[in-house]
Amino acid sequence: MSRCPCPCPVSVSVSVPAARARPRRCPRPSGAVPAVTRSRFLRGDAGRGGHAAARALLGLRGRALVGAAGGVGALGADGAGTEPPVSWDGAVADYRDRGRSSRDTGSRRGDAAGDGKGSPGAAGPGAAPAGSQAAPPVRLWSDYLNVQLHPKSLYVIRQYLHDGDCGCLEAFGQGESLLQDPACVEELEDRLHFFVEECDYLQGFQVLCDIHNGFSGVGAKVTELLHDEYSRKGILTWGLTPALSAAGDPQRSLYRVMNTALGIAHLSRHSSLFCPLSLSGSLGIRPEPPVTFPYIKYNASLNYHSSAVLAAALDTLTAPYRLCSSQGSMLHFADSLTFSGRKVVAAWAALPFPALPGSSLPDVLSAHQDVPWKLLSSCKEQKGSCCFAQSAVLRGICQEKATSCLGQPRSPLHSCESPEQVLQHYLHTQFPGAFSTCHVLQQPCPTQPPFPQFFSPLLSRRGFLLDKAQGLSSAGVESMPVLAALQSCPGLQGLLSGLCRELRRCCSGSCTAGLQHDDVQEALEELRSLAQCYQTGSGAAGSEDEEDSD
Repeated sequence: MSRCPCPCPVSVSVSVPAARARPRRCPRPSGAVPAVTRSRFLRGDAGRGGHAAARALLGLRGRALVGAAGGVGALGADGAGTEPPVSWDGAVADYRDRGRSSRDTGSRRGDAAGDGKGSPGAAGPGAAPAGSQAAPPVRLWSDYLNVQLHPKSLYVIRQYLHDGDCGCLEAFGQGESLLQDPACVEELEDRLHFFVEECDYLQGFQVLCDIHNGFSGVGAKVTELLHDEYSRKGILTWGLTPALSAAGDPQRSLYRVMNTALGIAHLSRHSSLFCPLSLSGSLGIRPEPPVTFPYIKYNASLNYHSSAVLAAALDTLTAPYRLCSSQGSMLHFADSLTFSGRKVVAAWAALPFPALPGSSLPDVLSAHQDVPWKLLSSCKEQKGSCCFAQSAVLRGICQEKATSCLGQPRSPLHSCESPEQVLQHYLHTQFPGAFSTCHVLQQPCPTQPPFPQFFSPLLSRRGFLLDKAQGLSSAGVESMPVLAALQSCPGLQGLLSGLCRELRRCCSGSCTAGLQHDDVQEALEELRSLAQCYQTGSGAAGSEDEEDSD
């Protein structure tokens, strides 16, 4: 599910500090941490950082072309639901995986939301082998889900199909008009209020939304609803797009760019923070190769693979406001990154963070002159180290101080008193002048099944670097250290201004996807204003030249 690490194209997570969660009607609220990570955060154990915040999940998706009784409601260990299936007037096929071993192999021949036939597509850069020949084809997202969903968590939009060649939610205007239906809005508000009423202290909302299709319009209306009713709460929105775009269809490419541009404009308007999250190299008309990692050989055509990468990054990025040891709320977290009108941020991640086993934190960071992370927001990396603000999380690295020779610290990093100070000093040298907040967690990112096993043989079971490749398969990687950060950086100016130009070109003809001219002009002005917030001294002149040439 590269479009969204959660099972739905639009997911709203209600976030509450664990100490103040008050379960009444919902005795077992489900977590909003992506299920593919199988993180202990779902059980309230956050390692060194203390307990994690309690969350409830509300997801919106189209009705399935092939339904399953186990695909809706609370899912048990065998994938079967205890709640009755959602009834509809089409044919229903039931695909259930009774065997535990097949669910946990970590290598799938099919994909829950891939080519629709359960067969692997063409491998992207760094593609992994096909995997176990005994693994059965997988058709449903519930086959990957190992957490239990509340019966009110999943809202099926019956007017559109979830996937397929026709009947899907394709345009921003379709999604926007969908939530203008009073019955749909009433149902959504009822489910939302059900979870909100369980909170003694509501921290805010996480919204995970596809922005390349019509669900960008749905997400825009959902965030507008949240903003109107809970204006003093944090609304953190993550815009998801596939790692690979469908090539050869100009009409779909136009819709994709329009949906993405309009989605970013509207979602950022009603959110405390917006982050585009994708392994795609570009959000524009011209596709670019997806992101590659030195120690992960994932298949970019498999949503199962790409969603796992994004889920691991998201699980790490959201730790600062999910831990009860955190001193700030979601809104404070967003405010620390989005000052001066910069409501769009970029995500970076090192998966895994390259480190030798047993090395201390100062030794690990000292070995990297440049931060070894990759950009996960589909914008071009800027030459030189520059950002306005950032929030970084490092997890899974030994935090013991290294012994120094003759009592003298080997480097300034070795003289720091705490792990947070070590990371803070390291980032200050990499990004001088930036406002940085740092968190260091002892717990690594868990990668046990159903997390796909696409790791390099140069990694140990705990995700650390080995001197030589393992003789056997690397399927035994159970966890990995991760460094991830959200940054407000000048590189976003190019992304936003580029989408503004693409949207202007797309709407210059007759293709407006059912939108009013004034709505398009408002979105163009929104993107242009956002882009100007990220201009630096040199970037301002370059953007003016681009506008003139346009």
